[in-house]
Amino acid sequence: MDFDLNDDQRLLKDSVDRLVADTYAFEARKKMMAEPDGWSRTAWAKLAELGLLGLPFAEEYGGFGGGPVETMLLMQAFGRGLVLEPYFATVILGGGLVDSLGSPEQKKEILTAVAAGTRLLSFAHVERSSRYNLADVTATAKSNGASYVIDGQKSVVLHGDCADQLLVTARTAGGRFDGNGIGLFLVDASAPGVTRRGYRTQDGLRAAEITFANARATAVGDPANALPQIEHVVDRAIAALCAEAVGAMEAMQEITLDYIKTRKQFGRAIGEFQVIQHRSVDMLVAVEQARSMALFATVMADEPDPRERARAISAAKVQIGRSARHVGQECIQLHGGIAMTNEYKAGHYFKRTTMIDKLFGDADQHLTALAKLGGLFGRAA
Repeated sequence: MDFDLNDDQRLLKDSVDRLVADTYAFEARKKMMAEPDGWSRTAWAKLAELGLLGLPFAEEYGGFGGGPVETMLLMQAFGRGLVLEPYFATVILGGGLVDSLGSPEQKKEILTAVAAGTRLLSFAHVERSSRYNLADVTATAKSNGASYVIDGQKSVVLHGDCADQLLVTARTAGGRFDGNGIGLFLVDASAPGVTRRGYRTQDGLRAAEITFANARATAVGDPANALPQIEHVVDRAIAALCAEAVGAMEAMQEITLDYIKTRKQFGRAIGEFQVIQHRSVDMLVAVEQARSMALFATVMADEPDPRERARAISAAKVQIGRSARHVGQECIQLHGGIAMTNEYKAGHYFKRTTMIDKLFGDADQHLTALAKLGGLFGRAA
């Protein structure tokens, strides 16, 4: 398999790397975090101007027609910069769901607006008792003529406090845990019956608790059988998260290496001590292991066989979680007390990779799922 980037991909990588380096210096990021939305509308407009908000969408919707590799390159750069803007929520999750399940009219209207930077989306799927099971849905959608009404509560809705429209999973039939009977519905965030409570998450991003009480909604795709397509979009999103985590781990390894070269104890740079060198090498190995599995998740993100795709995604999530924990802990420990302060970036990277580990299943949950599938190359019992 050829792992080299083509000319367009190299150009994309170079341009995104420059954008993040120029825009996301650590002090600039802190100022963006203090803005009313918790991120910069100016930076969002810049992403739209460069065409990055339409990266995964077809040209007819104002996009570039990029695939998982292009998304990987962008998300890895975003991980290095600790980007705050709702790209993951709006483009990868929200846009991905509309692109996968939406009607031609819905795609034209919504994806064109997303690519232009004038529409923010959020995927409302987690419920307080659902943990990591996408089929655990108790919110209901009842037919009301040509539309539906939604009742229920959703938790930890990424960037749900600023979204213009919400993509909500709700049940039209069946009982809790049933894979059938789950639909995806589009709800205007300002519609009557929608109540939002926004808050900052541990990694500096934003989320919301949302209550739907007889809120009017429009079906996106089959209102009774949307789960398989939702799972596919989530698998793509996990691959993107893996790439973002690799970018953050790269940054942690690099700033730790720079620090141990300059921090002195007993008259010598601590990087001269063999035990510190061994720990630094172990960090590099963990980053490279994560990079390999993130690439594996990327090439398997559109695998048509859902079981094979699930194996690959779970295996990648396991390695990403383990590597992120090791690299993050070593980064904090080798930096000493300075790493525990909000004024220094090491802790911010560790917080973000920790949150990535928890999104859509942590390493332990995916290890269990992989075992049930018989391992990465095995056969389930």
